Amino acid sequence: MEAHLADFIRDTPEGREAEAILRACVHCGFCTATCPTYQLLGDELDGPRGRIYLIKRVLEGETPSAITAQHLDRCPTCRACETTCPSGVRYARLADIGRAVVARQVPRPWRARLRGAGIRWLFTHPWRLRLMLALLRPLRPLLPAQFAEKLPVRQHLLLQPAVHHPRQVLLLEGCVQAIATPATNASLTRVLDRLGCGTEFIAGCCGALAWHSGAQEEGQKRMRRLITRVEGGLRAGAEAFVVSASGCAAMIGEYPDIFRHQPVWAERAQRMAAALRDPSELIAPAIEHWDGVGKAKRIAFHAPCTLQHALHRAAAVETILTRAGYVLTPVPEAHLCCGSAGSYSLTQPEIAAALRTRKLAALASGGPTVIATANVGCELHLAARASVPVCHWLELLEPANSLP
Repeated sequence: MEAHLADFIRDTPEGREAEAILRACVHCGFCTATCPTYQLLGDELDGPRGRIYLIKRVLEGETPSAITAQHLDRCPTCRACETTCPSGVRYARLADIGRAVVARQVPRPWRARLRGAGIRWLFTHPWRLRLMLALLRPLRPLLPAQFAEKLPVRQHLLLQPAVHHPRQVLLLEGCVQAIATPATNASLTRVLDRLGCGTEFIAGCCGALAWHSGAQEEGQKRMRRLITRVEGGLRAGAEAFVVSASGCAAMIGEYPDIFRHQPVWAERAQRMAAALRDPSELIAPAIEHWDGVGKAKRIAFHAPCTLQHALHRAAAVETILTRAGYVLTPVPEAHLCCGSAGSYSLTQPEIAAALRTRKLAALASGGPTVIATANVGCELHLAARASVPVCHWLELLEPANSLP
């Protein structure tokens, strides 16, 4: 695609990057077949090709409108289009650049600004979320259904390993996951213990909520803090940095791109990304430890978009679960987003709910007794309306798990 960028961005690092991405797009339209919002809404401007066209016009100097911002906001950045694209267009990176430009030119309504600030204020500080849940859980029967369904059920945790191992890994504690679904990392510590690995928890936010909600400077501050903390653990001898939430892992994997124009931080981000590991990478070589755990239980695996299209680890997790003895039921349209997408279910609730309904129907079609996933947002979003239990797949490696 030919592009002639406006003076305000032409000779900037972001402008040169955006121009290269735009020129890679041949406007073939293959991406529309796997775009969840295009499939749902049927509007060209709510698909990747249309959004690329909108971003191109803005970067060429056309003044964006609130409608432009709306179409970009409706994108959950699932990156299914990147998996489909035969030209290798880096849509997510172009969307980041385009959204930042539009955000500077189109002031958000005060309600949207307040909502975004509230989401970042609450969900990126675990103690605030813990306090809110403690206050609201007793009131669940009195709350409107749309709010009550968002309150996660309290999880009861087993004792954690106390054995010290020569091998140590760093484990991201996370923000929402640390409070809403702590069983995920609790299971992972026991799994790693069986592999002879000790864990050291790293507190901090990956920056995804801020970055994808237009507060990119705030997001970078959080990213720098996390890089610094992880560097300390790696210098102390940890062999890897493990992240169990695929959304956080995908964000961290993008750090080198985000800091590519900041030489010092780019190098530090690259070292951190090189140490990043999905749990499946540590478990797969020692899968014999979990032979027979599944006992032929029928489960549906929902591979989050971040696991499929960013980390490319969905097949690895499915292989582990199958080797562990589970029967994976078929899931039609497995490539489509469930509608969670970080804070998307809060900022675009109608679209998110429609995508969830479609996803749950696909997951239930094979008659599973459990739905497993790999990201806290997907787990909470699906569990609110699922007819069977929803958990992180790591919990299914627990021999004594209480799931059906």
